[in-house]
Amino acid sequence: MQKGIVFNIQKYSLHDGPGIRTTVFLKGCPLNCWWCHNPESKNLGKQLIFVKSRCIGCGLCSNRCHNSAIDLIKESNNIDRQKCENCGMCAEACPTNAMELIGKEMTIEEVMKEIEKDRVFYEESKGGVTFSGGEPLVQWEFLYELLKKCKQQGISTAVDTSGFTSWNILEKISKLTDLFLYDLKHMKEEEHQRFTGVSNMTILNNLNKLALIHPNIHIRIPIIPGINNDEENIGATGKFISSLGLNRVSILPYHHVGMDKYNRIEEIYKIPEILEPSDEEMQGIAKVLKTFKLNVMIGG
Repeated sequence: MQKGIVFNIQKYSLHDGPGIRTTVFLKGCPLNCWWCHNPESKNLGKQLIFVKSRCIGCGLCSNRCHNSAIDLIKESNNIDRQKCENCGMCAEACPTNAMELIGKEMTIEEVMKEIEKDRVFYEESKGGVTFSGGEPLVQWEFLYELLKKCKQQGISTAVDTSGFTSWNILEKISKLTDLFLYDLKHMKEEEHQRFTGVSNMTILNNLNKLALIHPNIHIRIPIIPGINNDEENIGATGKFISSLGLNRVSILPYHHVGMDKYNRIEEIYKIPEILEPSDEEMQGIAKVLKTFKLNVMIGG
């Protein structure tokens, strides 16, 4: 029985494709974007997080841990990651959800059961299900089977992807999904490498090929001040999108929502000083993109 690692299933989503949707977040991502608002999604396996503000110091978690991996007295790094096996026993013992195990192993049937619960909303709003992450193509075989099941059930699908995968995988997925939400982060290879940890060449080449065979691609551009919001990069992005015959673009303003998650997984957030872009800045970026005859939406 095929299984995958899911870290969240979000109901009534309105920003991951048309209509009312269920968004299934799969764990694992090959990128390491500095601004990532779901850092708990990067690791493919299960991962223990600690929300210190919820902790009442009862010690039930440390008593339950058979590896002595938890020390609540320390100011930071309360979990010894070398000892922790991510078994989740401490999370089960915690009465305040200060300890939480991110990532649940689920079968195709279990995920489909959750998806099908809201079928009536999909039908009334022309919505469906979106597979996101992380990068859902990391678990592409699991994703492929889910897409097949959705197609058999007549449920519309979308795949939210960075495009960083082999073309063979992307081509297989393209035959089953109704919509791609395709992220473009930076046009300069060296800058993309610096801020995401990977080159953008595979991403751009894959999009070039995908545009030739798939009729429904929606480009999404995260706007990160000081990283990719300069006019040169925005212009290069617009020119590239237009050259592929694509039209629909969403620009997504950077936000601070995910900052606290880094403390929970004991990682350093690299850009805490960056401010969220103003409405005027977003309108200016949209104006530049519209010069390439693109249909631009702010947000969503």
